Amino acid sequence: MTDYARLHGYVSGRVQGVGFRYFVEDAAGQYKLTGWVKNLFDGKVEFAAEGPKGLLADFLKDVSRGPITGHVSNVDAKWENYTGEFEKFTIKF
Repeated sequence: MTDYARLHGYVSGRVQGVGFRYFVEDAAGQYKLTGWVKNLFDGKVEFAAEGPKGLLADFLKDVSRGPITGHVSNVDAKWENYTGEFEKFTIKF
């Protein structure tokens, strides 16, 4: 699975209380990615997603745009090695 990777990132802006995690979960589902998304105490949203690198790049574009109800001011994401540890994409509470 050489073209598989993990994308781990933090999203800031108006990203809590606007359905952002559900937007990210839906985007991950469309691309059939695995991983998770959660709110952080500092107002950011953190995510980790795994799958084919090309689909992760498309997913990152969606996350960077965000839902119409929110506003993304910054995405700090980095590529990591694929681990295969996730069975599906979930929202962590």
